[in-house]
Amino acid sequence: MSYLNYRHQNLFLEDVDLAEIAQEFGTPCYVYSKQAIQHNWQNFYLPLKDSSQRSKIYYAVKANANLTILNLLSSLGAGFDVVSGGEIARALAAGGLAQDIIFSGVGKSHAEIRQAIDLGIYSIHVESISELLRIQDIAQNMNKRVNIAIRVNPDIDVQSHPYISTGSKDNKFGIDYKQAFDVYKTAAKLSHLNIKGISCHIGSQITSLAPFTKAATEIFNLVDALAHNKINLQYVDLGGGLGISYNDEQVPSPQEYIQALLEQLNGRNLELHLEPGRALVANAGILLTKIEYIKKTANNNFAIVDAAMNDLIRPALYQSFHQIMPVTLTTNTQPELNYSIVGPVCESGDFLGIDRKLKINEGDLLAVKDCGAYGFSMSSNYNTRLRCAEVLVDHAQTKLIRQRETMHQLLENERL
Repeated sequence: MSYLNYRHQNLFLEDVDLAEIAQEFGTPCYVYSKQAIQHNWQNFYLPLKDSSQRSKIYYAVKANANLTILNLLSSLGAGFDVVSGGEIARALAAGGLAQDIIFSGVGKSHAEIRQAIDLGIYSIHVESISELLRIQDIAQNMNKRVNIAIRVNPDIDVQSHPYISTGSKDNKFGIDYKQAFDVYKTAAKLSHLNIKGISCHIGSQITSLAPFTKAATEIFNLVDALAHNKINLQYVDLGGGLGISYNDEQVPSPQEYIQALLEQLNGRNLELHLEPGRALVANAGILLTKIEYIKKTANNNFAIVDAAMNDLIRPALYQSFHQIMPVTLTTNTQPELNYSIVGPVCESGDFLGIDRKLKINEGDLLAVKDCGAYGFSMSSNYNTRLRCAEVLVDHAQTKLIRQRETMHQLLENERL
């Protein structure tokens, strides 16, 4: 279901004209649909509820960490999958509860582990034997017991971009599947650890069910072997990674994805945890930008816009595709031309889209679709560019949920 539609030549998100948002809040600007996020949440929540399977959805904070977005998802029932102490702080600031947080990531510092234990988060997902021993040492010094799960790397090729593949033997994530059983036996001997579960996350923007079911098969085989050796787990976390359709790809629905995982679970007495991020927020957001110049060369037509790779790095970093739409459809007779949509940053890789057929002019507004995930959260100040505003749309209402950064804010922590 799309909440982005043309009405009388103007592009609306829900019931708000995007041209009016540009006029009020300026460009570049991220704009999110509250209804789309709620709709996406229901697509995960309802199949789990209808199955009667004990379950919990932990939103991957890294996808979009705006406090208002986190608060919305918390109000719907989401817990939070975090990968840093900063994301723990964000989840709590947004109204989340410590007991609804799981902590993943390969490089947890001493301070972050102490923070997590002191707050009493639900579980720490362990990614190496060194981390396991560090957690034990810190917990013992604090005289506290801590819940853990072992993140297992099942060596699955997800056929995604190599930078977002996280479950193959060449990746830094998790403990090798062949070593995991022995790591569990080691953990069972440690005095201040409660073994609660097992975790697996194989990648992102996965567009078929086969990698998920293959990984789940491996994980449940390990679960059964552990139970045979009297290491009984309470939950299995099968991660996130379900993709969306950026360019008319055929992607399994959340319902199909969940049904496939439930079939693999096969009635085992385990709580099922999932960590969706992109699938909850990506198609809920657009990046609004203005064309500053049209520049025609012998080999190319450039539309130079006021958004850049520092605002949306996915096209430059992953060669990812985002559909780009005019905010106002022109009624004149000028021809459509192929344009490269590029930004003002001093990099040839600073582009939002290549060879897009558009009928556009200087001063026009463009909407870059499906930017709700890994958009603002990966933005930077490269070229001393200010990070843009974020706006939430709810039916006909708009709410500024992040003010545009100012030069004073950018410079205030520096010293001559």
